[in-house]
Amino acid sequence: MQTNTKILAQEFEYLAPKTIDEALDLLDKYKDKNIKILAGGTDLLVKMKTINLKVDYLINIKNIPELNFVDTNQGLKIGAVTPLSHIIKEEKVKMKYSALYEGIMSMAAPAIRNMGTMAGNLGNASPAADTVPPLIAYGAKVKLQSKRGERTVLVEDFIIGVGETIMKPDELITEINIPQINKNTGSAFLKKSRVKADLSKINLAIYLERESNICKDCKIVFGSVATKVLRAEKTENLLKEQIVNSELINKAAEKASCEIKPIDDIRSTAEYRIAMSKEMLKDGFELAWARAKY
Repeated sequence: MQTNTKILAQEFEYLAPKTIDEALDLLDKYKDKNIKILAGGTDLLVKMKTINLKVDYLINIKNIPELNFVDTNQGLKIGAVTPLSHIIKEEKVKMKYSALYEGIMSMAAPAIRNMGTMAGNLGNASPAADTVPPLIAYGAKVKLQSKRGERTVLVEDFIIGVGETIMKPDELITEINIPQINKNTGSAFLKKSRVKADLSKINLAIYLERESNICKDCKIVFGSVATKVLRAEKTENLLKEQIVNSELINKAAEKASCEIKPIDDIRSTAEYRIAMSKEMLKDGFELAWARAKY
């Protein structure tokens, strides 16, 4: 049986700021070095042990109280070090943000959800990330802070490639903001993997707004089908302002399968992903549609 017996063999300086300001000072000071931010560590520490990711300075932000919160007063605001397991305990997340709740619940085991964070999932920038499709579907934004100031960017624009984001070396993710959910909307998240704890072979988040039997608006976002999470905008446009019936949903499923750009890899094949995209689009749309009670 293969076990994870690797240790962190490399030398690095460990830093543990207690406030956001302290963290920003350190990021500014060491911005020209190989610096990494530790939030949950479920991705970063694995990379440091398995692919010898080079780190000179490791900044642990887990103990900064200002970054650990879930605010449901206006929309949904989530702090950078808030464990995933704490997010799904919020009743509003389960009731209003179904796709996000389902995305988190699909991730690994409870022990990982107790450690992992949404900011870490974003920073890791994996095409197979399970929280990213729901965040993009909801139009979520990321707040970035540095000594130079702060900026807010759409999650959709934040990730630019495999393991790549627009975040600068001196910047820190402080929170993720998800807009208030409108009435008559529904969402859903679906995932296919070998077992629950595995990375997705393909995943999908759908968010839609209905008016009687008309789809007024929708967002369709696939993971594990391109070099980054992919929004199927042509499929969305096919559905918007249309009367929803089985014929339209079938057309949308075909359109979506043509928009994705999957490859063969160790988890699955491009052929499987294309075939599954059709079925998942049908199932996901019908589920989100039913949840958008008019």
